[in-house]
Amino acid sequence: MKTLLHQLYDFGQSPWLDYISRLIINKGHLQRMINQGVVGVTSNPTIFEKAIHTGHDYDSDIQKFVQMGESKEEIYEKLAVQDVRDACDLFLPVYNQSNSKDGYVSLEVNPHLAYDTEKTIQEAEELFQAVNHPNLMIKVPATEKGFPAIEALLSHGINVNITLIFSLEQYIKSASSYLKGIEKAMDSGKDLHNISSVASIFVSRLDSAVDLLLEKMMSQTESTMQKSEFKSLFGKAAIANSHLIYQKYAELFSSDRFKKLSSKGANLQRVLWASTSTKNPDYSDVKYVHGLIAKNTVNTMPEDTIEAFLDHGKVEDAIPNDFSQDQAIFSQITDHGIVIDKICQQLLQEGVEKFIQSFESLLDSIEQKQKLFQAEQSS
Repeated sequence: MKTLLHQLYDFGQSPWLDYISRLIINKGHLQRMINQGVVGVTSNPTIFEKAIHTGHDYDSDIQKFVQMGESKEEIYEKLAVQDVRDACDLFLPVYNQSNSKDGYVSLEVNPHLAYDTEKTIQEAEELFQAVNHPNLMIKVPATEKGFPAIEALLSHGINVNITLIFSLEQYIKSASSYLKGIEKAMDSGKDLHNISSVASIFVSRLDSAVDLLLEKMMSQTESTMQKSEFKSLFGKAAIANSHLIYQKYAELFSSDRFKKLSSKGANLQRVLWASTSTKNPDYSDVKYVHGLIAKNTVNTMPEDTIEAFLDHGKVEDAIPNDFSQDQAIFSQITDHGIVIDKICQQLLQEGVEKFIQSFESLLDSIEQKQKLFQAEQSS
């Protein structure tokens, strides 16, 4: 029986899940979601940390690695690599049936390396070799130091999920890194068909940031008209920004430059909509699904958003014939003194910091288990 996720996929957008854990793999839950139409997955260190801290699914492996004298960093990598390998196995049929378009599992490099090009390349290559599956994507953040790493990894034939993109400028640099990397791969004789990438646009956080500024402006004016103007812009920035990025995507990947690469087997670098859960309870719980349905894209959703979409979603193209309304929204926001590029830069910085905090919390949880098992060993 076809679900709405299958209909979404048939339309041209691939639904991915935004986390994996050993529990959902071992209990068959991830396979059930694949049966419902999920065609890819990205790892989420926050959920991974919670599974280790509050559950016991990883205890036997942690205990084994403690006995081997592994550090908390080494234990994390071994646990993550195993989960990702197992998820890759589950998605391999999707990968093969889609002719390598979908079926990917994403694993991020250590977020501490977000501003270190060479170490990012080194760790990404090590992770890619450790997992040793063709349907692995390595997540690399879209920082200035990340772009040359992305280009290098793609040129080496490594699939890359470019993450933490907020602004149009970041997207353009991400797409440019992809094109340069694929051109180098072509020049070195690599099979371009086997190299894939997505550009992950973080959506809902932009609305949260802009809405907060609009709320502040509303509180500082007595004018009913101004209050109404501010209110009319609530929840508009993120989808407008995403539509304008999609417009640029369509332009870049219909260019002669890409057509030349495509003739040699290069894949489209699809836009991936990330952070698509609804943060504001006043908005629809499928706001960032319905507003971003577009051909040749991916939407990576948390499970509750997937469930909401399966329950009351609909599949309709959300991309306008022209983007004048999206431009007008940006102009109105700018006219009120809100600088989107500045907000996006701040969101990138905060995004890297949040990744680092989640990663550190994850290592702390492993260390707590590590100490517990070490104490049991010595008692």
